[in-house]
This record gives sequence, C-alpha cells and structure tokens, in this order.
Amino acid sequence: MVDLNAAIGFVVAHGDAVERARLSWLRNGTPPPPEVLDTAEIGQSPDGGWPATWGGEIASVDATCFRLAELDDLGALARPAARRALDWLASRQQADGGWDEDASLAGSAPEWARPGDPEAKLFLTSNAGFWLTVAGLDARASGPLDHRVGGAYAGVVQAAAHSIAARLRPDGSWPSFLAAGWLSAAVLHRQDMFQESARIQVVLAERMPKMSPGDVAWLAATLRRVGIDLQDWIMVRALRRLAETQRSDGGWESEDGHQFDVHSTLSAIRACRPATVPGQKRPALQAGGPPVRPEARPPARPAAVPPVHQTGVPPVRPAAVPPARQTAVPPVWQETAPPGLAETAG
Repeated sequence: MVDLNAAIGFVVAHGDAVERARLSWLRNGTPPPPEVLDTAEIGQSPDGGWPATWGGEIASVDATCFRLAELDDLGALARPAARRALDWLASRQQADGGWDEDASLAGSAPEWARPGDPEAKLFLTSNAGFWLTVAGLDARASGPLDHRVGGAYAGVVQAAAHSIAARLRPDGSWPSFLAAGWLSAAVLHRQDMFQESARIQVVLAERMPKMSPGDVAWLAATLRRVGIDLQDWIMVRALRRLAETQRSDGGWESEDGHQFDVHSTLSAIRACRPATVPGQKRPALQAGGPPVRPEARPPARPAAVPPVHQTGVPPVRPAAVPPARQTAVPPVWQETAPPGLAETAG
C-alpha cells in the first residue's frame, strides 16, 4: 500500500516553495501565495506560450505543456496566464489535428520536441491534446460554459483525438515515445473512443513492470486527471507498482537524478489521493493512502489483434520534468532526455 503520509513528508522536507505549494493544493485545495504563482508563471511570451529557454523569444509547445502541468498542481489553470497559454496551444494546432514545434527551434530542441519529426509530433499532439482536454473538463465543472466534450476547446481536442487514433497500430502500440501512450489514452478516453484507449492501456500494462517509478507516477496521474477511477484495472496495477517502488524516505526515484525526485513524488501523490466530489472541499490525504483492491480483469484484447512485440522498446521519460529550480528561471530543455522520454515506444 502506498504510504501517502511518508510521501507528503518527503515533499515537505525536500521541495522548494513552489513544490510545497503544489503539495498543499493537492492535499486540501489550499490556494498558493501570490508570489508562488508569480514564480510559476514567469517568462511567458506575449503570444501566450512559454519559451523552452530562459530569455528565449519563441514559445515552445513542450515547455508550455510543462508550465500548464505545474499550474494545474497549483489550482491555477483558470488564471489569465494559463488561459492565454491554452488559447495559444489551440491556435498552434495544424490542419491534420496535430502539433509541431516552430521550425526555428530545430537547432536546440531535444528529440522529443524536434520540429518535423513524426515521433516528436505524436508526443506533442498527445501532450497538447491532454492539456486542452483537462482545461475543457475544468470549464465544464465550473459552469455551463460549453456542454460539449472538451468544453471551450471541444473541436480542437476532437481533431487531436482523431489525429492520434490514425497513428495507432493494429496491436494498440504507437510510433512515438512511451509517454505519448498514456497521454493519448487519456485524450481518447475523454472523447469516448474507449476501444482505442483500452488498446493503448493494454500495451502500457504489459510494459509497467519495467517502467521507472517516475513513469508509473506520471502515467497514473494522467489517467486520474481525466476521471479514470482508482479501482479501474490499470490504476490498481499502477498503484501496486508505486507501492512496490516507494522508498523508505517516502519518495519515488527519478531516472534523471535525485533533484527530480520531488517531482516524481508529487505525481504519485496526485495519482493516489482520494477522489473528490465536484463542489466539495478536497478531502485531506490520509495515512497509508487509498486501499488497493484485488486487480480487476483488464479489457480483453480484440480478437484480431496479435500479441504486442516490445523488442528494443525502452521506458520513456516526461517532457514535464523540470530542471533544478533557480530563482525566477523557467524550465530549460535538457541535454539528456528526462524521465518518460528517454526512448521511443517502437
């Protein structure tokens, strides 16, 4: 069983001001101090996106998605900075429903964000589609702004989902980084494309025993964010894997170095925290975390789908892993791939 109290203690002991504020929001919905929000939002371009490097002028899809992930953990997706970023993402969608980085970033972009690369494009499409999905869900929860799936970004997300589905292979795998899998599964799930989402989840479940703790935490947090229940078969499996890999100090290890362990631990906390009822205050996290019931049966693989071959398919690492935070400095692209995006999914 995941020990949430130990995980909370790890973040309190090792997190910076923004990370501790993220913890407070995830625990009980405590709004962060204004100066924390200012730090999280610093460096935004006039067009609404965030550059990938400090002082850069060209906004990046990858960097903007990372900032939205951080703001989401601060309960700040409804703030003007986040809304401008979401509008910018929507405006960057291409005619085929996907996303790509600006061509001028080709010389500095890492492989998971390289302009013109099909694998990078699928990852960016799943990432941007996920955050526009999340924003639409939040808009619907706060009022009758738009009854369609995806809320204000319904058409954008629907086009993204069809772009993703068109890239899936018959066995449910995808030609991109592994992290594109759980982001895609979340987007497709919210578009009621349940068969396509389930096929991806089967592939992810087969890979899960060899995934890093940070990958499993990101996977589980992503699926929880779009409403997949803690008792769903893949969530049960993910929580069991997190319980197996939690360290004695309460944290989870990141493949990109111990300076990223707090990030992985916050993702695990988001994945494991108790469910909330819309309109009610977030329940305080309890010691030991939610119980994990015996694993439910996974969805049956379609009869025409052969077994998945994962030869040479290593784990992936997220674009959303921040570098060690420096005062008022936004995330910077890393020379080496962060957890979740180290290699492709075949």
